[in-house]
Amino acid sequence: MISEFELIDKIRSGISLPDGYVGIGDDCAHLPESGSYRTLVSTDMLLENVHFLRKVRADLTGWKAAVANISDIAACGGSPKGIFLSLALPRDLEDAWVLVFLDGFKKACAEYSFPILGGDTCESAGKIGISVTVLGQCPDGRAVSRSGARDGDEICVTGTLGDSAAGLGILLKSENNPDYGNYFIQRHLCPRPRLAEGLALSESGLVNAMMDISDGIGSDLRHILAESHCGAIVDTARIPVSENLRLLCAGNRVRILDYAISGGEDYELLFVKKAGASLPVAHTVIGRIVSGDSLVWKGTDRKYKGYNHFSDEKVF
Repeated sequence: MISEFELIDKIRSGISLPDGYVGIGDDCAHLPESGSYRTLVSTDMLLENVHFLRKVRADLTGWKAAVANISDIAACGGSPKGIFLSLALPRDLEDAWVLVFLDGFKKACAEYSFPILGGDTCESAGKIGISVTVLGQCPDGRAVSRSGARDGDEICVTGTLGDSAAGLGILLKSENNPDYGNYFIQRHLCPRPRLAEGLALSESGLVNAMMDISDGIGSDLRHILAESHCGAIVDTARIPVSENLRLLCAGNRVRILDYAISGGEDYELLFVKKAGASLPVAHTVIGRIVSGDSLVWKGTDRKYKGYNHFSDEKVF
């Protein structure tokens, strides 16, 4: 079957956009509006047994469905405008699951000031389907895309990486009652979108490219490089991980890097800044942009990749 990114390229080919619009290839579409603002739009689907499990607490699934999309607005340096929710529900689904899911979704929208503006509902043939569309806004000229990285820029991330992937691994091995207090499960099911950080980075004017980390930097960094037509060198020793992850992996550096580079769903920000620039947001410099099209993982001979739909290749 055609790969996920080949499919996206096929959809993208031949499309002509009006002047001032940014479309496929970024975390959000950018739509110019009156009053020197841009509207940011992103949409995403979540399917049962692909993106979430029904056995997991429904309020946590609702929370994650909202913040995973809110994170796309953060990745462009935007602020809240609104959110839409569509649900495809099987007839045998308990009413309680739906109501608890909505509690979690509404809680996330309220915490990050995204009013729920509408959506759609329909019956599913068997599995739960969730579609979320989120709207943000940004002053014209301030929205950060994936395409601005330049030779010599520094590659940076917020926070630590890999905890969410470790949490998913624990969940998949759990029986019917996972430990929701577990640090890693919390990191996987209750991510915190970097909305304030994204806005501050955008306002600084020192960030040339940015996206959120949903599929692991092994995949996500490649998106920035492809859109910016450049290469990169990443120092794997500088990739930030939590002390909890170090303890979990008991000194197994290969396993740590598998989680941190290929795991995904951290919803931290991956961005590129001008060399030596001082920023108002805590971050770690993990590499630099270079000319050409190669991606080098310094400190290992492995060719790390992130998550890719339609691929049988194991991520980690």
